[in-house]
Amino acid sequence: MWNRISQFFSLIRFSHTVFALPFALLAAVLAWRTVPFRWQDLLGILLCMVFARSAAMAFNRLVDRKIDADNARTAGRHLPAGTLSVRAVTLFVIFTSAGFIVSTLLFLPNRWPLFLSVPVLLFLLGYSYAKRFTMWCHYWLAAALMLSPIAAWIALTGEVAWTPVLLAAVIFFWVGGFDIIYACQDESFDRDRGLFSVPAKLGTKSALRVAFISHLLTIACLFGLWWVAELGWVFFAGVVGVSILLAYEHAIVRPNDLSRVGLAFFQINAIISIGLFVLGLIDVLIA
Repeated sequence: MWNRISQFFSLIRFSHTVFALPFALLAAVLAWRTVPFRWQDLLGILLCMVFARSAAMAFNRLVDRKIDADNARTAGRHLPAGTLSVRAVTLFVIFTSAGFIVSTLLFLPNRWPLFLSVPVLLFLLGYSYAKRFTMWCHYWLAAALMLSPIAAWIALTGEVAWTPVLLAAVIFFWVGGFDIIYACQDESFDRDRGLFSVPAKLGTKSALRVAFISHLLTIACLFGLWWVAELGWVFFAGVVGVSILLAYEHAIVRPNDLSRVGLAFFQINAIISIGLFVLGLIDVLIA
C-alpha cells in the first residue's frame, strides 16, 4: 500500500506543490490582516490546493500518456512504463477532484468557493489539452496556478482586491517564463509531433527571450505588490533577492546548453516561492 501511495506522489510530482501553495498561503496571510483567522480556513486552503493540483497533474499524465511514451525524456513515467494503470489513475483523478469540491465546504458560511469549485476545476484540467492547439499553453498553466492567491482571498474575504490580483500577476508571468524554459528541452519533439509550444514555434533562442521578458514583468509585478499591499523592508529585500535569482536562472540556461534546466526549473523556483512566503509572513508579523 505504501509503495502504491509513493507511486501516486511521484506521478503527480508532489514536491512541485511548492510552486503554488506558498502563494496561496501568502495571500491568506495578507488577508488575515483584515479578516479573522480560523483554523478551518487554513485547513481548507491546504486541502483545496493539494487536491486540485493532484487532480490536474494526474489528469495531465492521463491525457498525455501516448505522447509521453514516444518521448525519450518522458517514456519512463508511470503510465507509459506500466507502473500505474489507466484505471487506477482515472480513479485517482475522480477522488482528488471530489476531494477538492468537498474541501470548499470548510469555508462556509462563505459559499463562493463551493460555487466556483467546478469551473475552477474544469479550467485546471483543461490545461492538459492546450499544447494541442496553442503555442501559449505555458500561460494556460500559469493562469491555472495564478488562481491560487485569488481563490484563497475570495475564500477568506468573499471579495477580490488589488493585492491578490497583483500576486496572481506575479505567478502568471513567473510560471509562464520558467515553463517556457523547461519546454525548450522538447523543442524538436514538439515540432515533429505537431504539438504547440513557444520553443517549437519560435525556436529555443527566441523562446528564452520571451521567458526573459516574462520574468522582467514578474519583477515589475512584485514591486507593485510590495507597494499596493503596503509591505515593509523585509518583503522588499525578498523582491530584490528574487530579481537576482531570476537573473541567475537566465544566466545558466543558454540556447546551446540546456544541461542546467533542471536547476533553473525546480531548485531556483522553489527557493523563490518558499522564500517570498516566508519573508512576507515575517514582514506581516513584525509590522
